[in-house]
Amino acid sequence: MAFTLQIGQSAPEFTLPATDGKTYRLQDFDDAPILVLFFTCNHCPYVIGSDEVTRKTAEKFSPRGVRFVGINSNSPNTYAEDSFDNMIKRMEEKKFPWIYLYDRSQEVARAYGALRTPHFYVFDKDRKLVYTGRGVDNPRDTSKMTVNDLDNALTEITEGKPVSTPATNPIGCNVKWEGQDAHWMPADACDLV
Repeated sequence: MAFTLQIGQSAPEFTLPATDGKTYRLQDFDDAPILVLFFTCNHCPYVIGSDEVTRKTAEKFSPRGVRFVGINSNSPNTYAEDSFDNMIKRMEEKKFPWIYLYDRSQEVARAYGALRTPHFYVFDKDRKLVYTGRGVDNPRDTSKMTVNDLDNALTEITEGKPVSTPATNPIGCNVKWEGQDAHWMPADACDLV
């Protein structure tokens, strides 16, 4: 079995606390015809470099019923900036248009097979995976990006078309796994394409 969720597979369940003080389950987003779950964090330069493009994409597709949900699974023992308290501060400061969930146990990251931050997963109304991978091709410096794969996938989905490029390799820092070196990845974690 592949480490990362494969195209056509169902979204794994979760119950996670959010920076808004609530706890969310996958079913809490049933009203959204398209759900974008993405693994992110507070400190990663690839996340910081592309957050405003992600914001624009979320705002662009919100009127079409697309919901965005960020999940931070990084160990705060690796980077203290990735703690829940710092997640709350970051959301208060940035006011991103998504729910920001905390996966302290890292069980959700393992269930989805999150490789990097950011790593995007797009699910259709039946919560089947239709796109996984990067948001853009240069997340660290979006002034140099040439393609927004997430925008392209969401455009196709919301127009009722199949996704022409359903999988790309996420570009960013690896997930910071508890008790491991900052650059460690599970042995079965590999490129998607």
